[in-house]
Amino acid sequence: MTQYMVIETFFENCMKTIYERFHDNGRMLPEGLNYLDSWLTKDGARCFQLMETERYELFQEWTEKWDDLTHFEIIEVGEKPGKASNI
Repeated sequence: MTQYMVIETFFENCMKTIYERFHDNGRMLPEGLNYLDSWLTKDGARCFQLMETERYELFQEWTEKWDDLTHFEIIEVGEKPGKASNI
């Protein structure tokens, strides 16, 4: 399964709404898009999420539920650890 680093930059003055939506609805991930871990910057303005999926198009379905509050950058970081490497 391919892993991705998702960088969310929250729009100004949206933090309260983001946390309310998250509290009410969770991450709202479609089946097949898996959350692994996340980190917030010290000021809380950006979130880094490690996710995995076999279907990149699931990101569009997920980000449409949040793109009124945050900007997304999705970076492929490779296959899940434990698989053979070409190095």
